[in-house]
Amino acid sequence: MDFNIITNSEICIANTQQYLTGLVYYSHFPMIILSLFFGFFVFLKNKSSLASKCLLGITFFFSLWLVFDFILWKSSNSSLLMFSWAILGVFEALFFILGLYFIYTFIDKKDVSNSIKFIFLLLSLPVLFLTPTTFNLSNFDIINCVPVESGISLDYVISLKLIILLWIFILLIVKYRKPPVDISRLQIFLLGLGIMLFLSSYFVLSYVSDYLYNAGYEWGYQVEQGGILAMGIFLGFLSYLIVKFKAFDIKLIGAQALVLTQFALISSMFFFATVLISRVLIGVTLFGTTIAGWYLIRSVKAEIKRKEELEKISHTLMVANERLKELDAAKSEFISIASHQLRTPLTAIKGYLSLLLEGSYGPVSPQVLDILNKLYGVNNRLVHLVEDLLNVSRIEAGRIQYSFAPTQIEPILVELVDMFLSPAQEKNLTIDIHLSKHPLPLITMDPNKIKEVVSNLIDNAVKYTKVGGVTVTLQNTPEVARIIISDTGIGIHESDKKNLFQKFLRSKETTKMVVSGAGLGLYVGKSFIEAHGGKIWAESDGPDRGSRFIIELPIKNTHIQIGTSDEPTSVEKE
Repeated sequence: MDFNIITNSEICIANTQQYLTGLVYYSHFPMIILSLFFGFFVFLKNKSSLASKCLLGITFFFSLWLVFDFILWKSSNSSLLMFSWAILGVFEALFFILGLYFIYTFIDKKDVSNSIKFIFLLLSLPVLFLTPTTFNLSNFDIINCVPVESGISLDYVISLKLIILLWIFILLIVKYRKPPVDISRLQIFLLGLGIMLFLSSYFVLSYVSDYLYNAGYEWGYQVEQGGILAMGIFLGFLSYLIVKFKAFDIKLIGAQALVLTQFALISSMFFFATVLISRVLIGVTLFGTTIAGWYLIRSVKAEIKRKEELEKISHTLMVANERLKELDAAKSEFISIASHQLRTPLTAIKGYLSLLLEGSYGPVSPQVLDILNKLYGVNNRLVHLVEDLLNVSRIEAGRIQYSFAPTQIEPILVELVDMFLSPAQEKNLTIDIHLSKHPLPLITMDPNKIKEVVSNLIDNAVKYTKVGGVTVTLQNTPEVARIIISDTGIGIHESDKKNLFQKFLRSKETTKMVVSGAGLGLYVGKSFIEAHGGKIWAESDGPDRGSRFIIELPIKNTHIQIGTSDEPTSVEKE
C-alpha cells in the first residue's frame, strides 16, 4: 500500500483502526436517521409553523455535524480532516442558536423581535468569519493525525455555547413562572428538560472526553458519544409533547413514535454486521417489523378516527341538548305567563256562573240552567288545565311552594269521596271508601297538594270507568300510609305504563274515551308526592280490567320541616 501525508496517511489509518469502534457507528448513524426523519416529519406535518422550521434546522445541522464528525473518525485524508474539523464549529454554533430560537417560537407561538434576531446574527458572524482562517486551525499534526487549533475560534465557540445555555435556562424559568395562555407549565418543563439535557450533555461530555483522553485514559474518547446520544432524549421529550399535548398541531400517536424508533435501531445494526448472513437476517427483520408497524399504525389511526368522530357526535349532542334545555325553559316561561293571563278571566267567569246558577241574579229557566251547567263544567276543566300548566312551570323552575303541617289524612279522603259522589251517581257508578280500623298518626304534609293529587286520581277513575265503581282505600303500615284508588274501568296497557307519569302524554284508550285533557295531572301528582318523600305508581291486570293507583307517604319524614318551603326533598336530590 502506498502511503502519503495528504490522502493516505499511515498514522491516520492506524488511528482509524484503533478508535473506530461499533460505539461510534451506533452513536452517529442512528442519530442521523432519527434526527432527520423527526425533523422532516414535524416540518412536513406543519410547514407553516416557525417552531417546526427551527426544529428542522436543529436536526439538519446536528446531522451535518455527525456526518463530518464521523469523517474525523473514519478518514485518513489530512485535507478532508482539516476541512471537517474546521466546519464542525459552524454547525455547533448554528444548532445551539437555533435551539434558543426554537424555545422562543415553541412557547410564544410567534416569531422573536428583530432586535433578538440581530443578536443571533452578531453571535454567529464571528464563527463564520474565523472558520476559514488560521485563527481556527493553524496546521495539521501529522504525527498524531489531528488538526492543530489556534484557540481563538475554539474559545469563542465555547463561550457562545455557554451564553446560549445560560440564555435558554433563564428564558425557561421566566416562561415557567408566567406561561402564555395557550401552553401549560408542564409543557414548558418537559421542553426545557429535554433541550437542556441534550445541549448541556453535548457541551459537557465533549470536553470531559478530551480531558480524560489527554489525561491518559484511552477510553475517554468514548464519553463524547453520550452527548451525541442525548439528542435521542430530546427527541423523546418532543415525541411525548406531540402525543400528549398535540405539539406543533400534530396528531402523532405513540405507535408511530415506537415504530420509528424501532426502525432506526434495527437500521443501525447494518453498520455492525460484517457477515452476509447477518445482514440478510437484519434486512428480513427490518422488512417484517416495518410491515407490521405500518399495519399497527393504520389500525390505531382508524381507532383514533372513530374516537374523534364519537367525540364530535357527543359534542354535537351536548350542544343540541343545551339548546333543547333553553327551548324547554322558554316554553315553560311562556306557559307560566300564558297561564297567569288565562287564570284571571277564567276565575271571573267561574264566579259569575256560580252566581247565576245560585239564582243571585234572579230565576233562570231550565233550558238556560242546563246551558249554564255545561258552561260551568267546561270552564272548570279549563281552570284545572291552567292550574296544571302553572304547576308544571313552577315545578320545572323550582318555584313551587309547599306548606307542610301535621295533618290527619282520613278527613281529606272522606271529603273527596263525598265531592265525587254526585258525578259517580250520574254515571251509575258506585264510589266507596275503606279506612283502617285505627286512625293514622298525624303526617307532616301539604294538605292542599295531597288533596289535589288524590282528587285528580279519583276524577280519572270516574271518567274512565263505564261500569262498576271506584274504591278509595287507606292502609296503615309502620312506615307509610298507603292510599289506593282502584276502579273497574278501561285498565292500562303494559306499553303505556312507562309513559304514564310523563307530561303531555296520554294513552290511546284515554284519548278515545275523553277527548279533553293535556296529560299533566299524573306528572304534577308524581312531583308533589316525591316532594313529600313518597312514591306513586300504577298497577293494572290489562285492558278493560281496571287499574289501581297507589300512593305511599312516609309516616315520619325527618327531611320535611313544618312551614312553607321552596326546597325539594332529599328524595328529589338523590
